[in-house]
Amino acid sequence: MERRLTTILAADVVGYTALMERDEAGTFDRLRQHRSELIEPAILKHHGRIFKLMGDGLLAEFASVMDAVECAVTLQRGLRERNEHVPQDQRIELRIGINLCEVIVEGDDRFGEGVNVAARLQQLADPGGICVSGKVAKEVAKKLAFTFEPMGDQKVKNIAEPVETYRIRFDGGPVKSAVRVRPPPWALVAAAMVALAALVLAGAWYLVPQSRQAATASTMPALAVLPFGNMSGDPKQDYLGAGIAEDIITALATFPAIRVVSRTSSFVYDKPVKVQQVADDLGVNYVVEGSVKRSGDKVRVTAQLINAVSGDHVWAERFDEEGDPLALQDAVATQVYNSIAGLTGQIRQDEERRAWGKAGIDLDEYDYYLRGHQLFMRWDAEDVAKARAIWREGLVKFPNSALLRVKLAASFCHNVLNENSKQPMADVAEMDRLLNEASALQLRTQLESWLFHWLSACRYRLQGKFPDAAREAELAVKLVPNDTLSHMDLADVLISAGKPERAIELAQAVFKRDPNGPDWWHNVLAYAYYNAGRIDDAVAELGRRKEPCKDCLVLAAAYARKDRLDAARKVIDTFRQKQPTYTVAEEARWPTGQIPQLAEPYLAAYLADLEKAGLPAK
Repeated sequence: MERRLTTILAADVVGYTALMERDEAGTFDRLRQHRSELIEPAILKHHGRIFKLMGDGLLAEFASVMDAVECAVTLQRGLRERNEHVPQDQRIELRIGINLCEVIVEGDDRFGEGVNVAARLQQLADPGGICVSGKVAKEVAKKLAFTFEPMGDQKVKNIAEPVETYRIRFDGGPVKSAVRVRPPPWALVAAAMVALAALVLAGAWYLVPQSRQAATASTMPALAVLPFGNMSGDPKQDYLGAGIAEDIITALATFPAIRVVSRTSSFVYDKPVKVQQVADDLGVNYVVEGSVKRSGDKVRVTAQLINAVSGDHVWAERFDEEGDPLALQDAVATQVYNSIAGLTGQIRQDEERRAWGKAGIDLDEYDYYLRGHQLFMRWDAEDVAKARAIWREGLVKFPNSALLRVKLAASFCHNVLNENSKQPMADVAEMDRLLNEASALQLRTQLESWLFHWLSACRYRLQGKFPDAAREAELAVKLVPNDTLSHMDLADVLISAGKPERAIELAQAVFKRDPNGPDWWHNVLAYAYYNAGRIDDAVAELGRRKEPCKDCLVLAAAYARKDRLDAARKVIDTFRQKQPTYTVAEEARWPTGQIPQLAEPYLAAYLADLEKAGLPAK
């Protein structure tokens, strides 16, 4: 019998029987519409799953307590907006209860006392309200800008012990305090010791700040996105600014090196506010704010990123779009994500500058990571060596750091792929050792997990274990679904694994989201086209590079496949001016010299085309 710790959300329609008696068809249609347009999408968006659907209620499961609470607030606020112009006797209202508990798993269903407690909490809620157990309140109280009003210990039907219960107050401005818990004195001391140990061992960069003060410079960056102001002069356009901001929150929240405050916390600031107040209230050190102005089919969006601690403007951009407003929201959110998140985003660069401004004696684990990363992303062999030295220095101070081990593995991967390694297979073995050590230490954060899977894909690829490489790359992308760099890396790995069609799908989606990517993205898509037999598309894709690729071997192979041998030999001649002794045999086992670079039968066909184009066999 499988058991699982999970969060259960129970929801029920208020006065359903009376509503059906008054207007059976109308009530059924309204409830169905609410479910399809609001309830089910909200649960899905907050990573939940409905496991039981009744005529007038539902039970849903969430892996995250915060997701469950935020989803409940989203549902209640959404229904309130929908009911604004509906007669009182026709309104669909919900009561919601939430419990954190251990459940029995049986197929898609969930059973146990904890599920029953969630249902009983739902019965205690007011119409349009939310009741949660004490476990839920304690888990999220300092992470969300809601008040949790104590209701005392409630005796509920068929549950032997009273249930500590709280009512969520989710309207009004941010608050300075939440659940008031009175732990015994020894618990306070123990908590302080645990917190101190966590700070020393891990830099506490992965923890949620425990006060409303602006996030300190040694923690992982935290960010709030405020509703974008409506500059159109038409109140009916207010939805567009809120929609754009919400899409930006959704996109940024997927990047593991940034903590993004939820919509329900940051959207209480629906009027102009000082950035420092937001920082103090929500415990963030970055704020994204902006405005929207719509005129006909054209929309101008301005956005800016502000360091709330220093008051400096880190980044600002203007976007001019036209067309469907929903498509516009996604386009702007994607552009903002690509500009400020990711491994090369503006927040990362700002944090790296902060890390380099600290004295070496004060560095935390995350600071070592950032200092090395700034050098690593220059891609130069000398800078990568300096980054490696910084990460090794960090490991002396933080010997149990999985994060620094993963980054060290990245330096060896880089050297092999960029032919800066004198002993490629020895470096692959060192990668393997470091990643195994990191895994044994346990990956504490989403950032570590993402980098681990990303580097594991490189490791397995360089070992010729292509299915394993593809599996790890897929896991990495699932952790950062909006990160274009990870998606293009996955496409590259899938080509090696003999899955060019899937690689094409991914690479085309990347270009749709970010059409101005680096030239190597075009190389990846062209190589995918070539291996899928779409030779003309491969040639055309290489022609879209900013810098023409006159010596790309895949271009020579493509020309040879089309029997354009003069063009193929011209590419090979240009290539051999730089590498006069290079052969087909070396290309077969690039970059290690021992492991094939491509799965069969794609490798054999590619090598035959290169030989046909004029590259010497040996």
